[in-house]
Amino acid sequence: MNYKWKLEPPTPEKQEAAERLAKELNISPILGRLLIERNITTVADAKKFFRPSLTGLYDPFMFTDMDRAVERLNKALGRKERIMVYGDYDVDGCTAVALVYKFLQQYYSNIDYYIPDRYEEGYGVSVKGIDYAYESEVKLIIVLDCGIKAVDEIAYAKEKGIDFIICDHHVPDEILPPAVAILNAKRFNSTYPYPHLSGCGVGFKFMQAFAQSNGIEFSQLIPLLDLCAVSIASDIVPIMGENRILAYHGLRQLNANPSIGLKAIIDVCGLSERELTISDIIFKIGPRINASGRIQNGKEAVALLVEKDYQTAHEMAEQINRYNDMRKGLDKSMTEEANGIVEKLDKQSEQKSIVIYNEEWHKGVIGIVASRLTEIYYRPSVVLTRTDNLATGSARSVSGFDVYKAIESCRDLLENFGGHTYAAGLSMKVENVPEFHRRFEAYVETHILPEQTSAILNIDAQIDFKDITRKFHHDLKKFNPFGPDNTKPLFCTQHVYDYGTSKVVGREQEHIKLELVDNKSNNVMNGIAFGQSSQARYIKTKRSFDICYTIEENTHKRGEVQLQIEDIRPSGKE
Repeated sequence: MNYKWKLEPPTPEKQEAAERLAKELNISPILGRLLIERNITTVADAKKFFRPSLTGLYDPFMFTDMDRAVERLNKALGRKERIMVYGDYDVDGCTAVALVYKFLQQYYSNIDYYIPDRYEEGYGVSVKGIDYAYESEVKLIIVLDCGIKAVDEIAYAKEKGIDFIICDHHVPDEILPPAVAILNAKRFNSTYPYPHLSGCGVGFKFMQAFAQSNGIEFSQLIPLLDLCAVSIASDIVPIMGENRILAYHGLRQLNANPSIGLKAIIDVCGLSERELTISDIIFKIGPRINASGRIQNGKEAVALLVEKDYQTAHEMAEQINRYNDMRKGLDKSMTEEANGIVEKLDKQSEQKSIVIYNEEWHKGVIGIVASRLTEIYYRPSVVLTRTDNLATGSARSVSGFDVYKAIESCRDLLENFGGHTYAAGLSMKVENVPEFHRRFEAYVETHILPEQTSAILNIDAQIDFKDITRKFHHDLKKFNPFGPDNTKPLFCTQHVYDYGTSKVVGREQEHIKLELVDNKSNNVMNGIAFGQSSQARYIKTKRSFDICYTIEENTHKRGEVQLQIEDIRPSGKE
């Protein structure tokens, strides 16, 4: 990957504000600048940011329709109606279903949960799911992380005497489904102050309101926050505002006292002896929950997340771990195949997007393949396969480009679509794929900015090794949890040298383990550069080079700093 390094020095006003704030907080001016860039300008704001409090959560009744949702749920409990908790088959959907089901099950037994089959039913509310609910004498369905576009399906359920409460966070259309209540902060008439909750987060707010209306202490909700943290990290929603509070306390719960199902996954991942971070969720925990819906059925993941017996949970976690191994194999082979197709496409270097279709591909992995293509080629990518008579697929985007709007511009060609700025799902008639490709490419070409078509490392600050003190690292850790809108700070240091002990490591000799010095201090800094062994020869010439990196804690030596190096280039090169 050929990265462009982008470092914008602060304006004199911002630098002055950063130094003033840093002095008041007794932190490095470099960290003061990071706060200013996050629009945190006062000591009070900084304290709220560093120590998010659960008292900072918004009143759930600020949601449009929340009073109606709680009233209908209370009525169902009073009438002893059968309730179904229904959700999407991805991590956000499975955690949301587990959260609502676990909480309500403590107070009510006539309740079930349902996850649609990715292959037989597809995304969202299905007729098959409604028919199953009707046969099971369900009177109320609480649908999570989907449902906002299920106008026909929910009308069908209404005819059968089944009411719906929708808890969703996807962008709605103008026409909303005929549900009893729709909890979605992205609604046109939404009165809720924070629009970026995950699907699980919306479910949590519903349970918060239900608890308030029934005199249940808020403390009863705290054990559910580990599920919120898993959904927030996995669904790549911003980790600022209310999400930061939920993620911060969710991580504390995950580390101190995780639910039995999550504890089993943590143990199977080999993460039990370390402090878990957002990255651990993204790369270890989330993919295993996702693998259940990709390879088999997401209902298995929910069963694990609500399991109360550790031994049973551990066996279930081993099973979804096997699914994850299968998923990785499919992912690798399909990505190689897709990469081969892209490389052979006519005029591919001139195209601003990628759209590929192969009816033999495994539907459960196409989203991952779209992500891989986006990473490799740095273009919005759509990967399609065939399901019955439709081309169905996933889209992924590059930083700053809204792929949902690009797909929406082709909506007359589509049977269904939904999603967010950076990820979306869609389906269309197979014969519409060429025209979709043409129009999607035309939209991207017209709307994408030049800086969005190349891999850019947005560097927060240029620093020297002498700046990386124990206190600096301690204060930097307070910026956790990291994620969208609060990305892990990226630093660069110029004119560094190999201390003489750097070496190539890894099973295939693909990484470099570095020991580095700069010319401003005697500090020897440890670093790891994944997948950059091609740079080793230059490093060993004893010439100076510049590095771009994040600052991590060495997982093998607690308290010791390690640089995770994102890019290396000879000094003086732009």
